[in-house]
Amino acid sequence: MGRFEGRKVLVTGGARGQGRNHALRFAREGADVAVIDSVAGEIETVPYPIAEPEDLDRTVELIEAEGRSALAEVADVRSAEQMDGAVARIAERFGRIDVLVVNAGICTFGPIESMDRDLWQTMIDVNLTGAFNSVRPVVPLMLEHGFGRIVATSSMAGRAGWENIGHYAASKWGLIGMVKSLALEVADRGVTANVICPSSVNTPMMHNDSSYRLFRPDLENPTMEDALPAFQSVNVLPVPYAETDDISDAVLFLASEEARYITGATLSPSTGVNARNV
Repeated sequence: MGRFEGRKVLVTGGARGQGRNHALRFAREGADVAVIDSVAGEIETVPYPIAEPEDLDRTVELIEAEGRSALAEVADVRSAEQMDGAVARIAERFGRIDVLVVNAGICTFGPIESMDRDLWQTMIDVNLTGAFNSVRPVVPLMLEHGFGRIVATSSMAGRAGWENIGHYAASKWGLIGMVKSLALEVADRGVTANVICPSSVNTPMMHNDSSYRLFRPDLENPTMEDALPAFQSVNVLPVPYAETDDISDAVLFLASEEARYITGATLSPSTGVNARNV
């Protein structure tokens, strides 16, 4: 029997990348899993393709291949109305939501001194307000059942300043503050809330031309091979990035019974970058 046998799990940003991997790992441990993603075209300020409907469909197929029930909802985390509706439909079909993984997010680049205001606002809308819109409709459902596990994805950029992604760092610092506050509010009613802080992860957010140029500004059109040494230079452990399974290990731990007395914490599966921070 898996650690999450019979549990009902919701993952935002579940169409691909870390979100899809989290969803599959929960399914392999016995959970029924719902995923929410926008899959609604490009976000103008984001320099890499966002997930497409086919990605969301594929996540559902993979969950079902594990022998578990899967649900998928299309919703933009920036919209409280869309998220409220999606969560309500999932809760109606699953009966409850035991675990929420707040994973949806974006990363864009630029110095604060010349940052376009739309670049800033979209980052805050997706990564911070989107996290609030994900948590807000789920928490009352968890409190009603007297049980819940919330795990949110921040970043090591949420623990320190970071050049050319100040807006991303601000959104991820804010997310930590929100989750810690939530942990205090619900601690006596069976719900825990924690944060993971990865550094670089092997996903499309890492592998795109804008990311390569950020790490190799000395080259006009750097490739992944050009960027790999620069990726590794940020980390303490001698790897360019973590794999999605490494992050899922942390997520599932914080959602498990082994972590029942952990709340308001930040866990850093960050290839050692956390060793440089307070």
